[in-house]
Amino acid sequence: MSTLERYCREASLLARQAAAAILEIYAGSFGVEHKDDASPLTAADLAANRILVDGLRALTPDTPVLSEESAAAPWSERQGWTRYWLVDPLDGTREFIKRNGEFTVNVALVENHRAVMGVVLAPVTGELYRATAGGGAFRERAPGALPEPLATRAAARPLVVAGSRSHGNPQQAALLAALGEHVLVPMGSSLKFCLLARGDADLYLRLGPTSEWDTAAAQCVLEEAGGAVLDLDGRPLRYNAKQSLLNPDFLAVGDPRVDWTARLKQAPAP
Repeated sequence: MSTLERYCREASLLARQAAAAILEIYAGSFGVEHKDDASPLTAADLAANRILVDGLRALTPDTPVLSEESAAAPWSERQGWTRYWLVDPLDGTREFIKRNGEFTVNVALVENHRAVMGVVLAPVTGELYRATAGGGAFRERAPGALPEPLATRAAARPLVVAGSRSHGNPQQAALLAALGEHVLVPMGSSLKFCLLARGDADLYLRLGPTSEWDTAAAQCVLEEAGGAVLDLDGRPLRYNAKQSLLNPDFLAVGDPRVDWTARLKQAPAP
Protein backbone atom coordinates (compact mmCIF):
# COMPACT_ATOMS: atom_id res chain seq x y z
CA MET A 1 0.00 0.00 0.00
CA SER A 2 1.40 3.39 -0.99
CA THR A 3 1.65 6.27 1.46
CA LEU A 4 -1.09 8.10 -0.43
CA GLU A 5 -3.40 5.08 -0.25
CA ARG A 6 -2.71 4.74 3.47
CA TYR A 7 -3.55 8.39 4.02
CA CYS A 8 -6.76 7.89 2.06
CA ARG A 9 -7.74 4.94 4.21
CA GLU A 10 -7.05 6.85 7.43
CA ALA A 11 -8.85 9.96 6.16
CA SER A 12 -11.86 7.79 5.29
CA LEU A 13 -11.96 6.43 8.84
CA LEU A 14 -11.78 9.95 10.26
CA ALA A 15 -14.55 11.08 7.93
CA ARG A 16 -16.78 8.29 9.21
CA GLN A 17 -16.04 9.31 12.81
CA ALA A 18 -16.92 12.91 11.92
CA ALA A 19 -20.12 11.72 10.24
CA ALA A 20 -21.16 9.84 13.37
CA ALA A 21 -20.76 13.04 15.41
CA ILE A 22 -22.74 15.00 12.81
CA LEU A 23 -25.59 12.50 12.80
CA GLU A 24 -25.84 12.51 16.59
CA ILE A 25 -26.52 16.25 16.46
CA TYR A 26 -28.67 15.93 13.33
CA ALA A 27 -31.00 13.55 15.18
CA GLY A 28 -31.79 16.09 17.89
CA SER A 29 -32.41 19.80 18.13
CA PHE A 30 -29.62 22.25 17.42
CA GLY A 31 -29.08 25.98 17.26
CA VAL A 32 -27.76 27.93 14.30
CA GLU A 33 -25.22 30.74 14.52
CA HIS A 34 -23.88 32.86 11.67
CA LYS A 35 -20.28 33.66 10.80
CA ASP A 36 -18.99 37.03 9.65
CA ASP A 37 -19.85 36.19 6.04
CA ALA A 38 -23.45 35.34 7.09
CA SER A 39 -22.96 31.63 6.40
CA PRO A 40 -24.55 29.33 8.99
CA LEU A 41 -22.66 27.43 11.67
CA THR A 42 -23.87 24.60 13.91
CA ALA A 43 -22.49 22.40 16.65
CA ALA A 44 -22.16 19.65 14.03
CA ASP A 45 -19.67 21.74 12.01
CA LEU A 46 -17.55 22.25 15.11
CA ALA A 47 -17.73 18.66 16.36
CA ALA A 48 -16.71 17.27 12.98
CA ASN A 49 -13.94 19.84 12.72
CA ARG A 50 -12.38 18.76 16.02
CA ILE A 51 -12.35 15.10 15.00
CA LEU A 52 -10.85 15.74 11.57
CA VAL A 53 -8.26 18.34 12.52
CA ASP A 54 -7.05 16.41 15.58
CA GLY A 55 -6.96 13.14 13.64
CA LEU A 56 -5.07 14.55 10.65
CA ARG A 57 -2.54 16.30 12.86
CA ALA A 58 -1.91 13.01 14.66
CA LEU A 59 -1.56 11.19 11.33
CA THR A 60 0.88 13.68 9.79
CA PRO A 61 2.24 16.02 12.49
CA ASP A 62 4.41 17.98 10.05
CA THR A 63 1.63 18.62 7.51
CA PRO A 64 -0.53 21.74 8.02
CA VAL A 65 -4.32 21.42 8.18
CA LEU A 66 -6.52 24.12 6.65
CA SER A 67 -10.19 23.83 7.59
CA GLU A 68 -13.24 25.98 7.03
CA GLU A 69 -13.92 26.03 10.77
CA SER A 70 -10.40 26.85 11.95
CA ALA A 71 -8.52 30.12 11.71
CA ALA A 72 -6.74 30.21 8.36
CA ALA A 73 -2.98 30.65 8.35
CA PRO A 74 -1.91 33.97 6.81
CA TRP A 75 -0.83 34.00 3.16
CA SER A 76 2.74 34.80 4.22
CA GLU A 77 2.78 31.34 5.82
CA ARG A 78 0.55 29.45 3.41
CA GLN A 79 2.46 30.41 0.29
CA GLY A 80 5.36 28.28 1.49
CA TRP A 81 3.24 25.15 1.83
CA THR A 82 3.91 22.41 -0.71
CA ARG A 83 1.60 19.88 0.96
CA TYR A 84 -1.33 20.35 3.33
CA TRP A 85 -4.72 18.93 4.31
CA LEU A 86 -7.77 20.88 3.14
CA VAL A 87 -10.97 20.11 5.04
CA ASP A 88 -14.64 21.04 5.03
CA PRO A 89 -16.06 19.31 8.10
CA LEU A 90 -19.67 19.83 6.99
CA ASP A 91 -20.18 20.93 3.40
CA GLY A 92 -23.78 21.99 2.90
CA THR A 93 -24.66 23.36 6.32
CA ARG A 94 -27.78 24.95 4.79
CA GLU A 95 -28.92 21.49 3.68
CA PHE A 96 -28.12 20.13 7.15
CA ILE A 97 -30.36 22.80 8.66
CA LYS A 98 -33.12 21.94 6.17
CA ARG A 99 -32.67 18.26 7.12
CA ASN A 100 -32.70 17.09 3.50
CA GLY A 101 -29.62 14.87 3.90
CA GLU A 102 -27.61 16.55 1.13
CA PHE A 103 -24.45 17.42 3.03
CA THR A 104 -20.99 15.91 3.12
CA VAL A 105 -17.68 15.63 4.93
CA ASN A 106 -14.79 16.62 2.63
CA VAL A 107 -11.11 15.80 3.19
CA ALA A 108 -8.38 16.49 0.60
CA LEU A 109 -4.62 16.28 0.56
CA VAL A 110 -3.13 19.00 -1.63
CA GLU A 111 0.37 18.83 -3.09
CA ASN A 112 1.82 21.56 -5.28
CA HIS A 113 -1.58 23.24 -5.80
CA ARG A 114 -3.40 20.02 -6.79
CA ALA A 115 -5.65 17.74 -4.77
CA VAL A 116 -3.90 14.35 -4.89
CA MET A 117 -6.26 12.57 -2.49
CA GLY A 118 -9.93 13.16 -1.82
CA VAL A 119 -12.60 11.74 0.45
CA VAL A 120 -16.25 12.79 0.23
CA LEU A 121 -18.69 11.17 2.67
CA ALA A 122 -22.47 11.62 2.81
CA PRO A 123 -23.33 10.99 6.48
CA VAL A 124 -27.05 10.28 5.98
CA THR A 125 -26.62 7.57 3.30
CA GLY A 126 -23.21 6.36 4.46
CA GLU A 127 -21.86 6.55 0.91
CA LEU A 128 -18.17 7.37 0.73
CA TYR A 129 -16.35 8.51 -2.40
CA ARG A 130 -12.56 8.38 -2.42
CA ALA A 131 -9.69 8.81 -4.85
CA THR A 132 -5.93 9.09 -5.04
CA ALA A 133 -3.93 10.60 -7.89
CA GLY A 134 -3.25 7.87 -10.40
CA GLY A 135 -5.11 5.32 -8.30
CA GLY A 136 -8.66 5.75 -9.57
CA ALA A 137 -11.89 6.74 -7.85
CA PHE A 138 -14.21 4.48 -5.86
CA ARG A 139 -17.53 4.48 -4.05
CA GLU A 140 -18.28 2.56 -0.86
CA ARG A 141 -22.05 2.37 -0.42
CA ALA A 142 -21.79 1.69 3.32
CA PRO A 143 -19.09 1.08 5.94
CA GLY A 144 -17.26 -2.12 5.08
CA ALA A 145 -18.82 -2.42 1.61
CA LEU A 146 -16.65 -3.46 -1.29
CA PRO A 147 -15.38 -0.41 -3.18
CA GLU A 148 -16.90 0.10 -6.63
CA PRO A 149 -14.79 1.83 -9.30
CA LEU A 150 -16.23 5.09 -10.61
CA ALA A 151 -16.26 6.28 -14.20
CA THR A 152 -17.86 9.28 -15.86
CA ARG A 153 -19.89 8.92 -19.05
CA ALA A 154 -19.92 10.45 -22.50
CA ALA A 155 -22.11 13.56 -22.60
CA ALA A 156 -25.76 12.55 -22.84
CA ARG A 157 -28.66 14.05 -24.78
CA PRO A 158 -30.39 15.80 -23.18
CA LEU A 159 -27.66 16.82 -20.80
CA VAL A 160 -28.18 16.14 -17.12
CA VAL A 161 -27.03 19.20 -15.18
CA ALA A 162 -26.39 19.01 -11.44
CA GLY A 163 -27.42 22.32 -9.91
CA SER A 164 -27.15 23.91 -6.52
CA ARG A 165 -30.23 23.58 -4.35
CA SER A 166 -29.46 26.79 -2.43
CA HIS A 167 -27.64 28.98 -4.98
CA GLY A 168 -28.33 30.21 -8.51
CA ASN A 169 -28.75 33.38 -10.58
CA PRO A 170 -30.00 34.63 -13.98
CA GLN A 171 -26.53 34.58 -15.54
CA GLN A 172 -26.16 30.94 -14.67
CA ALA A 173 -29.55 30.16 -16.20
CA ALA A 174 -28.52 31.97 -19.41
CA LEU A 175 -25.27 30.02 -19.65
CA LEU A 176 -27.05 26.72 -19.15
CA ALA A 177 -29.58 27.67 -21.84
CA ALA A 178 -26.68 28.00 -24.29
CA LEU A 179 -25.97 24.30 -23.82
CA GLY A 180 -29.35 23.42 -25.33
CA GLU A 181 -31.86 20.95 -23.98
CA HIS A 182 -30.99 19.76 -20.50
CA VAL A 183 -32.48 18.34 -17.34
CA LEU A 184 -31.62 20.12 -14.09
CA VAL A 185 -31.11 17.96 -11.00
CA PRO A 186 -30.96 20.04 -7.80
CA MET A 187 -28.45 18.75 -5.27
CA GLY A 188 -26.66 20.18 -2.26
CA SER A 189 -22.97 20.19 -1.32
CA SER A 190 -20.18 18.34 -3.12
CA LEU A 191 -22.60 15.53 -3.93
CA LYS A 192 -23.03 17.27 -7.30
CA PHE A 193 -19.48 16.28 -8.24
CA CYS A 194 -20.21 12.73 -7.14
CA LEU A 195 -23.21 12.51 -9.48
CA LEU A 196 -20.83 13.27 -12.34
CA ALA A 197 -18.15 10.88 -11.07
CA ARG A 198 -20.54 7.94 -11.02
CA GLY A 199 -21.95 8.72 -14.48
CA ASP A 200 -25.37 10.04 -13.41
CA ALA A 201 -24.89 13.65 -14.59
CA ASP A 202 -22.87 15.54 -17.18
CA LEU A 203 -22.20 19.05 -15.91
CA TYR A 204 -22.19 21.25 -12.83
CA LEU A 205 -21.80 24.99 -13.40
CA ARG A 206 -21.10 27.25 -10.46
CA LEU A 207 -21.10 31.03 -10.63
CA GLY A 208 -20.54 32.94 -7.43
CA PRO A 209 -18.34 32.38 -4.41
CA THR A 210 -17.17 29.00 -3.24
CA SER A 211 -14.12 28.29 -1.13
CA GLU A 212 -11.27 25.94 -1.87
CA TRP A 213 -12.35 23.48 0.84
CA ASP A 214 -15.73 23.15 -0.94
CA THR A 215 -14.22 21.61 -4.07
CA ALA A 216 -10.77 20.04 -3.54
CA ALA A 217 -11.76 16.55 -2.34
CA ALA A 218 -14.55 16.22 -4.90
CA GLN A 219 -12.30 17.50 -7.69
CA CYS A 220 -9.86 14.68 -7.01
CA VAL A 221 -12.70 12.12 -7.10
CA LEU A 222 -14.11 13.51 -10.34
CA GLU A 223 -10.74 13.78 -12.07
CA GLU A 224 -9.81 10.21 -11.16
CA ALA A 225 -13.21 9.05 -12.48
CA GLY A 226 -12.40 10.66 -15.83
CA GLY A 227 -13.89 14.16 -15.49
CA ALA A 228 -12.52 17.63 -14.88
CA VAL A 229 -13.12 20.78 -12.84
CA LEU A 230 -12.26 23.91 -14.84
CA ASP A 231 -12.48 27.65 -14.57
CA LEU A 232 -14.42 29.38 -17.34
CA ASP A 233 -11.23 29.70 -19.40
CA GLY A 234 -10.78 25.93 -19.34
CA ARG A 235 -8.00 25.68 -16.76
CA PRO A 236 -8.15 23.15 -13.88
CA LEU A 237 -8.87 24.64 -10.46
CA ARG A 238 -5.69 25.03 -8.41
CA TYR A 239 -5.28 25.34 -4.65
CA ASN A 240 -3.28 27.62 -2.37
CA ALA A 241 -2.00 29.55 -5.40
CA LYS A 242 -3.17 32.99 -4.27
CA GLN A 243 -3.97 34.96 -1.14
CA SER A 244 -7.74 34.52 -1.42
CA LEU A 245 -9.24 31.13 -0.56
CA LEU A 246 -12.17 31.75 -2.90
CA ASN A 247 -12.49 29.78 -6.13
CA PRO A 248 -13.20 31.43 -9.47
CA ASP A 249 -16.44 30.59 -11.28
CA PHE A 250 -16.09 27.03 -12.53
CA LEU A 251 -17.68 24.09 -14.25
CA ALA A 252 -17.31 20.43 -13.35
CA VAL A 253 -17.73 18.06 -16.29
CA GLY A 254 -17.96 14.35 -16.80
CA ASP A 255 -16.82 14.32 -20.43
CA PRO A 256 -13.73 16.54 -20.87
CA ARG A 257 -13.60 15.79 -24.61
CA VAL A 258 -16.38 18.34 -25.12
CA ASP A 259 -15.25 21.99 -25.38
CA TRP A 260 -17.66 23.15 -22.69
CA THR A 261 -16.10 26.57 -22.27
CA ALA A 262 -16.59 27.36 -25.97
CA ARG A 263 -20.23 26.33 -25.74
CA LEU A 264 -20.81 28.47 -22.68
CA LYS A 265 -19.27 31.51 -24.36
CA GLN A 266 -22.06 31.35 -26.95
CA ALA A 267 -24.60 32.29 -24.30
CA PRO A 268 -26.37 35.65 -24.69
CA ALA A 269 -26.23 38.15 -21.84
CA PRO A 270 -29.09 37.61 -19.34
